[in-house]
Amino acid sequence: MALSAEQSGRLARLLTEHADRLTTRWTEIVASSLRGRLSQAELSRQAGELHRSMVDAAGQGLTDLADEHAGELRAVLAELSASRARQGFSATETAISVFALKDALLELMEESQDAGTLRDFVAYSALIDQMGLFTFESFVRTREGLIADQAEQLLELSTPVVKLWEGVVAVPLVGTLDSARAQVVMERLLQTLVDTGSPYAIIDITGVPAVDTQVAQHILKTVVAARLMGADCIISGIRPQIAQTIVALGIEFGDIATKASLADALRHVLRLTGVETTSRRPRRES
Repeated sequence: MALSAEQSGRLARLLTEHADRLTTRWTEIVASSLRGRLSQAELSRQAGELHRSMVDAAGQGLTDLADEHAGELRAVLAELSASRARQGFSATETAISVFALKDALLELMEESQDAGTLRDFVAYSALIDQMGLFTFESFVRTREGLIADQAEQLLELSTPVVKLWEGVVAVPLVGTLDSARAQVVMERLLQTLVDTGSPYAIIDITGVPAVDTQVAQHILKTVVAARLMGADCIISGIRPQIAQTIVALGIEFGDIATKASLADALRHVLRLTGVETTSRRPRRES
């Protein structure tokens, strides 16, 4: 239900003439629903910004939230939603902060004996409903963006590239290796090879629960990419169960060196680089 030009004008006057009372009551209602999770000063500031943007929009003849006159109002609502999403509030708590204006308006308009008050309140309620839904949608978009960013950060943290020795880096993989994670592994490994100038890289799959055709393909692509950068890769962590699976699937690693453990892979690389790895025990004195 859209506001008429007359209703928009009356809303602007109502909001202006009773500004302090409305914003104070609005803040009180929101504060009670949030149970002290935001300071009174912050709630008052937010209510004041929304109030001013509504007055400006209504004063210009606002009939619908999609109007060109409502641009600033939509921006304020979007900022409120983004702020609440970052602070950990729920979508419901955020929308309630807008819907609370209905209660404040109703208390004020009930004092009027004008026959058109009910029609005006219904129209104002419809506008506030639009504002609440807009806030909800904005909140969801912001929260989805935050979740996507956090997922990307976790993905990067779960694929570290470690410098084990001068000229030797390792990628200890833990968990399932899907396409997205494989791409991150490849990018981080190649960047580390460039940064360190390392000629050898160990890809350790001890923590990978299962190796199927897709996982093997991801590993092979990473090895090929590293070779194009001038580095040789050794795959470690080939447990008996994984070895049987690889044979059953007919997967071939070709001339890629494979080792049962990370320690074996490191010893292999150190031998290739000419570093002595045999431990010498001291002789016992007779």
